[in-house]
This record gives sequence, C-alpha cells and structure tokens, in this order.
Amino acid sequence: METILDYFQNLSSEQIKQYASLEALYQDWNLKINVVSRKDIDELYLRHVLHSLAIAKFINFNPKAKILDVGTGGGFPGIPLAIMFPETEFVLVDSIAKKLKVVQEVVEGLGLKNVSTIHSRVEEIPGKFDFIISRAVAAMPTFVHWTRGKISSKQNHTIKNGIIYLKGGDLQEELKGFPNAKVIDLSSYFKEDFFETKKIVYLPI
Repeated sequence: METILDYFQNLSSEQIKQYASLEALYQDWNLKINVVSRKDIDELYLRHVLHSLAIAKFINFNPKAKILDVGTGGGFPGIPLAIMFPETEFVLVDSIAKKLKVVQEVVEGLGLKNVSTIHSRVEEIPGKFDFIISRAVAAMPTFVHWTRGKISSKQNHTIKNGIIYLKGGDLQEELKGFPNAKVIDLSSYFKEDFFETKKIVYLPI
C-alpha cells in the first residue's frame, strides 16, 4: 500500500481507504474462489494494483468516459482504475462466472458505483467504448479481432480512442501488423524490478 501512496500522492481519503481495503477483500474471497495465485496475493499491491495503475500514469480518463476491461479475471486492471477515476464508467467482462462473482463482491465491498460486470465473451458485448483495456489475455491480432467495432468514433480525450493493453516480453512479432502501436516501458513509471519487462501497448483505433 505504501508503494501506491508513493506513486500517487493526490489521492482522496476515500480512495486511500478503498485501496487499503483491497488486500483483505481479495484474501478473504481468494480462500473461497481462487482468482489470484498465492504468490501474487502476497504481492497484491505490486503485481496487480500498481501494475493496473500504470494505465493511470499513461492517461487520465475523463468523467463520463466508458472503459471496457476485457478478460478482467479478478478485476484487474478495472477495479484499481475505477477507484482512481470514480466519475468514469467501467464495464468489466469475463467469460468465467466464478471470477466475476469475486469481482462483484469486491466492488460491493469497496462501495464502487462506477463499475458494472458482464458474464460474456467480448464479441457479444453491446455498445461502444472510449477505450478497451486488458492485461495480456491474447496476442494483439487476436485481441483486435475480438474487440472490432467496440471503439466509439467520438473523441473525448487528448489521445485517440483505442486499446490500452498491459503486456510483457518481446512484442516485436505480434505488433508487426500494427505500425501505429505505441509501446511504453513501465520502468519509465515505476522503479521496482517487477516492471523491467512490462509494457503498455497503446493502439489508436
């Protein structure tokens, strides 16, 4: 938790309280439904919360913006970002119902009013979104195929609407077909060793 406060120093007391509550909520629910590995639950703030918040270093989502988190799993990156941007609407999608059960319980436990969950494949989700976010659920060509037609043409941010994807490793091969993709090393935001190979891929649509 101290790490979060180090990197994000303008949090409200409500946001601090919500971030501080994450560990107990996830530890409690993880005993019932395993959505985070044991090793990762011990480093929840580094490997999940701070990793998710790299997106908040890249962009400030506007109030009323609509963000789709695809393959949210245990609620990452959606839940940490929903705390950071309480006036932005987040839709968290996963095809595995038991994971969404945990997400819904965590959302309720935090009192988040700007998060909804959908048990579905992304191809079947209605509506359009300013940005689609995710953490490495598929190679970029597959992900772009899944999310085709889901990005709104109405621009409300300083950068174009599109995909903001948390990925790791060598991305050269899978980004070959996307010359306009921008890759940002997370080590430019965070000093911890965990982020040395981690990246954001931003693909304007």
